[in-house]
Amino acid sequence: MNVRGLPFPRTSTGRASLLPPPPWHYSGDLLTVEFRTDPDAVRALLPDEVSLAKDDEDPGAVAFVWADWQSCGPDGAELLDPVRAQYKEAFVVVRCRFRGQLYSRCVFIWVDRDFALVRGYLQGYPKKLGSIHQTRPVTVGRGGPRLAPGAVFAMTLAANDRRLAQATVTLAGESETNGFVNAHAMLHHRWFPRIELNGTDSMEEVVTMSGRDVELGPAYSGTATLELFDSPSEELADLTPREIIGGYFRSVGTTFYGGTTLKE
Repeated sequence: MNVRGLPFPRTSTGRASLLPPPPWHYSGDLLTVEFRTDPDAVRALLPDEVSLAKDDEDPGAVAFVWADWQSCGPDGAELLDPVRAQYKEAFVVVRCRFRGQLYSRCVFIWVDRDFALVRGYLQGYPKKLGSIHQTRPVTVGRGGPRLAPGAVFAMTLAANDRRLAQATVTLAGESETNGFVNAHAMLHHRWFPRIELNGTDSMEEVVTMSGRDVELGPAYSGTATLELFDSPSEELADLTPREIIGGYFRSVGTTFYGGTTLKE
């Protein structure tokens, strides 16, 4: 009997799979803090075959992004069962070079749902489970900030019972972009060790991907704060900011329908 599922569990119907068939549609609110850290700290997170961005490309620039997402497969079934559609994540992006081209690369990422975790493994994101929260904008009442100058948004990240990061973004007004670090095609590695656990991998690929059918809401920029905290099981604090560049808010819609293998 044939079994179906992307990626697992696989059954005769595929209905129990953690992930629906692609394409996957995403809509979400993104809060971003961009900062500069020691370029050597960025270099320490890159495989040997991936190099730092050039000196004139701001190699120490980092984007820390909090995202409140809703996503679904092609039939939108998850939207009628929202527990399978909604999740939050916090991720750290740097810029790097591979075979002469400039890419964005996610070096750390936490999510709060299993389907988002496994979907990230398929794409090459190094996802871990965490507790992620961010202030949501409102259009009525006093239960949140409006998208207007002076609005203050706060974000937190915790994992394994420890606070890893906290940040704020205070809007000054509309802007043309929501930052520059996370503005390129993504470069990821897909790694999986052999069952013998002998130090070799059964899968080692370099892949790239970009969203399709991207829709962008108005971007807002302003000032930001960011604190990173030590943890016995994390290395996020190694990227301690030297300088805060700024903060941003933007609503984003995009579709993922596969990527490209650059190296096997």
